[in-house]
Parts: sequence; structure tokens; C-alpha cells
Amino acid sequence: MFIMFFIVPAYLLGSLSFAVIVSRAFGLPDPRSHGSGNPGATNMLRTGRKSAAALTLFGDLAKGWLAVYLARHFGAQYGVEALATYGAAVAVFLGHLYPVFFGFKGGKGVATALGILLAISPWLGLATLLTWLIVFGLTRTSSLAALSAAALAPVYAGYLIGGTLPIFALTLISLLIFWRHRGNIRRLLTGEEGRVAKPSASRPK
Repeated sequence: MFIMFFIVPAYLLGSLSFAVIVSRAFGLPDPRSHGSGNPGATNMLRTGRKSAAALTLFGDLAKGWLAVYLARHFGAQYGVEALATYGAAVAVFLGHLYPVFFGFKGGKGVATALGILLAISPWLGLATLLTWLIVFGLTRTSSLAALSAAALAPVYAGYLIGGTLPIFALTLISLLIFWRHRGNIRRLLTGEEGRVAKPSASRPK
């Protein structure tokens, strides 16, 4: 039961949906009511406010990092560092997906997952981010990049960290990312998933 002192705060922190918070602060439509309906940075970008999308991305990433960092720091003081770290990692991610403050309707968790990975190990986070960048650069498909990075994150953890608990926790997070992207997966299989257009080169004057 003692571990709940790490898990519950992490879940509550994850439940802070920054897309909704930022949209209210900027006087923008609720991101759950337009576009893809996903309260995340990509859907916030559809409002035309890049600053709002950037704040959403930073907030979602930061809460994942902070929850794991605090759990590791205080868990070490009580001799439960590993259990607190990975328990908080799963809890903050579940909070983002199913936020208690916003009707349990959350985002897909990619930015929060990256924050979690960076807090566990900067090298793990960077390897996963590099995977996203490479796949996105080749395909211009954000969902495929996210799914590729999610699939490889537990593999990277096996090499960089090892141990049953880290691999189990990160595999669970990866499976949840796949579940939240099930609509994208269907569109990828049918060739209907949208791509991000490459920025057009500026014409010489």
C-alpha cells in the first residue's frame, strides 16, 4: 500500500490535460470538440496557434518527466526506487490517457511517454526520439513514427537498462500507445492515413 503514495500523485499529475488547460487560457475551442478530437499538441496546432501547441507539447512532456523524477528521488529515500519509478511511469501515463479531471478523455500519450523515458534515462529517451525523427523524416507520417518509436522503446530499455520491471512497464506503455492509435493503424493499413507535407522551399526574389 505504501507504493500508492507514489502512484496516486503521479496519476493526478498525468490527469492535467495541458491541451484543455492551454486552450482555455488562450480562449480556443476545446481540442476534444474539433479536428481529430485528440487533446494533444498536433490537434492544438490545427487551431493555428503554434504557441498553444508548443505549450501543450512542453506541458505533456514535462509532467511525464516530473512524475518519474520525483518518484525516483523520494522512492530512493525509502528503499523503493525501482518500484516507485516504474509505478509512477505507468500511473502518469494512465492519467494522461484517462484524466480524472477531464471526464477520462485524454490524449494518445506520445509526448508524455517521451518525458517518462527521458526521466528514466536520457539515452533511452534520445534513442526513442531519434527513432521517431528518422521514421517521420522518411514517411512524413506522425502516427507511424510514434508507433515505431513505441515498439522499439522496450527493446532499447532492454539494452540500456535491463531488468524485468523496466521492460514490463515500458512494454505496457507501448501497448497502450498502440491501443490509443488503433484508428491510425486501421488507416495505415488501408493507405488512408494522412501525411504531413514537407515545408515548401522559399522562392528566390
